[in-house]
Amino acid sequence: MRNATPLKPLHRPVRSGDAVREWEELRATWLDSLDHTKGFAKLFDCIPGVHFFAKNREGHVMFASQSLLERYSMSDESEILGRTDFDLNPGSMAQAYVTDDRLILSGTAAVLERIELWWDRQGLPDWFLVTKLALRDRAGAIQGVMGLLRRPDEAERRLPTFQTVAEAVSIIRGDFAKPLRIAEVASACGQSLRQLQRRFQDVFGITPQEFLIRTRVLAAARLLEQSSLSSAEIASQCGFPDQSRFAQHFKKRIGFSPLGYRGRSGT
Repeated sequence: MRNATPLKPLHRPVRSGDAVREWEELRATWLDSLDHTKGFAKLFDCIPGVHFFAKNREGHVMFASQSLLERYSMSDESEILGRTDFDLNPGSMAQAYVTDDRLILSGTAAVLERIELWWDRQGLPDWFLVTKLALRDRAGAIQGVMGLLRRPDEAERRLPTFQTVAEAVSIIRGDFAKPLRIAEVASACGQSLRQLQRRFQDVFGITPQEFLIRTRVLAAARLLEQSSLSSAEIASQCGFPDQSRFAQHFKKRIGFSPLGYRGRSGT
């Protein structure tokens, strides 16, 4: 059996500054010759579990990976082109995304692998790792925002940051339709209510109570879009104590009444 020999990179002579600048000019010419609509953005369609987007300064979506289209139940790029976060997401979530974008557009911040609430294929809130960077033109001016979203892998989910709230998230996502009390969730996770609240705030930037309400609201939004159930029936199925409380929470987080949202979605 032949001994394995570690591969080593070839020796590379140091290039002069003039040589590097020449290659930079050649690269710029090469990029100008490319059809960007069939360029690098399409590569993200080939990476499982990764969602890519790019927006202009006004927040309109200019590019989106196929996986992102599927998350929004869209079949073609024409359905998402020019949409804003408020066209695509519940109001409270959209506002958080837009606030991030403003900081990035100002050149004062970047978002690197931050835990953020988004929704899974069932339309329920779950955690994703989000990276957002500024898009610049050739003069260096910021002209938009590009970003990646991905679900943490199993190894990352075992990290202490996730483990502090993982069990609570699992309980809330599984039992949100029941009369669930956060104090009972904390107890089931071996934590005090105060500990769970603090850890949720550290990981998601919201309280476990708010996570529960958003889970219920997003589940209700899906039922409004995909069923003919009445508001009272949806309130009951999604864990709200009554129709009035359902309408109050829904409008606060989505920006529409349940009836208005159903009319907007064309159901």
